[in-house]
Amino acid sequence: MKNPSSHHFTKDNPSTPIYGSLESDHVLPKKFMPEYSLAPQIAYRMVADEILHDSNPRYNLASFVQTYMEPEAQQIMIDTMAVNAIDKTEYPQTTAVENHCVNMLANLWNIRESDSPIGTSTLGSSEACMLAGIAMIFRWKKLAKKHNIPLAKLNLVVSSGVQVVWEKFCVYWDIELRVIPMTDFQDLRLDPKQAVKKSDDYTIGVVAIMGITYTGLFDDVVLLDHEVEEYNKTHAISLPIHIDAASGGLFLPFVNPLLEWDFRLKNVVSINTSGHKFGLVYPGIGWIIWRNKEFLDEKLLFTVNYLGTSFSPEFQLNFSRPGSQIWAQYFNFVRFGKEGYKAIHEKSKDVAIQLSEQIKQMSFFHLLNDGSNIPIVCWCIKDTPDKPKWSLYDLSEILKRSGWQVPAYPLPANFKDVIIMRIVVRADFSRDQLSLFLEDMKSALEILKKQETYVTHPNCPSGFNH
Repeated sequence: MKNPSSHHFTKDNPSTPIYGSLESDHVLPKKFMPEYSLAPQIAYRMVADEILHDSNPRYNLASFVQTYMEPEAQQIMIDTMAVNAIDKTEYPQTTAVENHCVNMLANLWNIRESDSPIGTSTLGSSEACMLAGIAMIFRWKKLAKKHNIPLAKLNLVVSSGVQVVWEKFCVYWDIELRVIPMTDFQDLRLDPKQAVKKSDDYTIGVVAIMGITYTGLFDDVVLLDHEVEEYNKTHAISLPIHIDAASGGLFLPFVNPLLEWDFRLKNVVSINTSGHKFGLVYPGIGWIIWRNKEFLDEKLLFTVNYLGTSFSPEFQLNFSRPGSQIWAQYFNFVRFGKEGYKAIHEKSKDVAIQLSEQIKQMSFFHLLNDGSNIPIVCWCIKDTPDKPKWSLYDLSEILKRSGWQVPAYPLPANFKDVIIMRIVVRADFSRDQLSLFLEDMKSALEILKKQETYVTHPNCPSGFNH
């Protein structure tokens, strides 16, 4: 950097180039707020330059989160960024549109005519999971009081493939997390019989996953519903099923509508999903719906009066938040319809299957999910005597040189020594992008053949965020 004392600067004027300005010759503040203002165009350019140090979101194949929206959708978001979604009186149409989305989702998830669903948008499916868990606690307490069951440590039954938010929920609310380890390497899903066997009078619910974060596989909710139905015949407090459909909730209704996992099953009482995954909205939107109001205790519903005339009750964990994501979700529902969502998701699935076929041809790898159920491709290195010296961590590091973010990480309990790789094929990952990735993948494998040092102790997180 130039020493300002050794150079003479003329005063900047409107025609001074940004990179010829005095301000551009300084490091942006890191600790203390600056004393003086900057011209907006210079401030924008300098801050935008810092963004360049992040990776390209389109090349982040680790992320489920949407990285492309149409210009018209983006404009809808810009138009509604200043709308505070919590101010239901001041912005009644935003509230109405939120309810429209809830109704559409309830019907996509095959709500029965006899049911009276209730739901809300959230900042993501993690907040939705928290709300689902809280609702299960309050429901249990209400029923326990009715049946004179003394209060004790409550528990929640999940599989070891559960998303990290459920661990957080149990820590925050002092709930015992009863984890059912996955035992079959060829079928890495929840064991419904073991889940019910682990349940007791103090179990607030069982969580099933439609799109396990590690692999993309679906739990067998039909079998779980059957096991829960048998359990409920002999217990005072019925065992509810919550479906964490962060990934599958806005994919399955369009691509595999006949698969039963939703409100068609008697004991499924609530479902959450991510609007910013296969709902095709930019980050910041999730949804949760309960089958009936009986599964959402009225104590959790709050009417806010000091913002104006009291309106419909709210029950989010967060308060002020922009309405733009709600409007963007509604735009997508209107814009794409079932036909459009099906076309986009089928294309993504086709690309995922093509990717898995190419991975299969690379003799080192064993596929755990080929993308035929949901566009998530997952693989590990074959455990054979002639397996390579390098690991998937090494492959991940070399792919970063071409800009690709492809995670390598261990599986959960019982298979923690198995390292896998996962790619989420999002809507904007075209066949052309796939061809570019495969070229870089093959080049990376050639480099690894010649490389002599490898990653041995990676700092790898064991959990995932929605």
